[in-house]
Amino acid sequence: MRDLAPFLRRRNDGQPRLMGIVNVTPDSFHAASRSASVEAAVEMALQMWNDGADWIDVGGESTRPGAKPVSVIEEKSRVVPVIEALRQVNPDGLISIDTRRPEVATAALAAGANMVNDVSGLRNAEMFNLIIESKCPVCIMHMLGEPGNMQSGPNYNDVVREVSDSLLSTARRLIANGHPSELIILDPGIGFGKNMEHNLELLSNSQSFRGKEDFSLLWGVSRKSVFKDLLNRTLSDERLAGTLGVAAHAMTLGIDILRVHDINEHHDLLTIMSELSSRTQQEEGE
Repeated sequence: MRDLAPFLRRRNDGQPRLMGIVNVTPDSFHAASRSASVEAAVEMALQMWNDGADWIDVGGESTRPGAKPVSVIEEKSRVVPVIEALRQVNPDGLISIDTRRPEVATAALAAGANMVNDVSGLRNAEMFNLIIESKCPVCIMHMLGEPGNMQSGPNYNDVVREVSDSLLSTARRLIANGHPSELIILDPGIGFGKNMEHNLELLSNSQSFRGKEDFSLLWGVSRKSVFKDLLNRTLSDERLAGTLGVAAHAMTLGIDILRVHDINEHHDLLTIMSELSSRTQQEEGE
């Protein structure tokens, strides 16, 4: 079996791994990420891999603020054919399934997905047990409430401590049940039940989430509403520059994976940063 643990850590040159977002949905918040057919989704994913993506994250349910859930049957019908097609055209490509439903995750893994990305943080006991049984890589994200209500006045006494405690507790329960720590990724869930101040606190204190186990970290900030709050960019199409600014900050902090809409632009940014950093280090060592 292929060792996927190295692909959950940033690259040897310090660059975060890139995870491309492919939404097989009609209502995800960033229209350009939506694919209306299997063929369109495959084309988008292949372009992302070609542009430098390490992972493709396939989702069949929008979890934007206020989103309404779709049925399990509908979600499976959206994502499984895409994953099967991707596995055929790229047998070695790394694929993640973005879902809260254990039934969808089970079908996706059987279709060829390598990892489960659960925005609800494994709060479903069946999903938790599936991860234990499958021993697959998992991304545990923090979300306060549900997509339909998560932005209705989110409140914390200490957002960094509370989010960190929640993520680390779930990760440690996995380990206690036999799941390898190196196959666990933690995501603070920017924009999922957080206001602007909460988001900035989490982005400024990420290392506290690694724990003594030194878990891998993923940030999913691409084109989110935090840029509306910070920069007055109402449309998601206007938020690429802000997203790249966060990516640059993530690289300086050693974040392992960035889940983004725009692979090509992020690849260029991180490549330049890595090259300049390497040259600076060489000159300082002379």
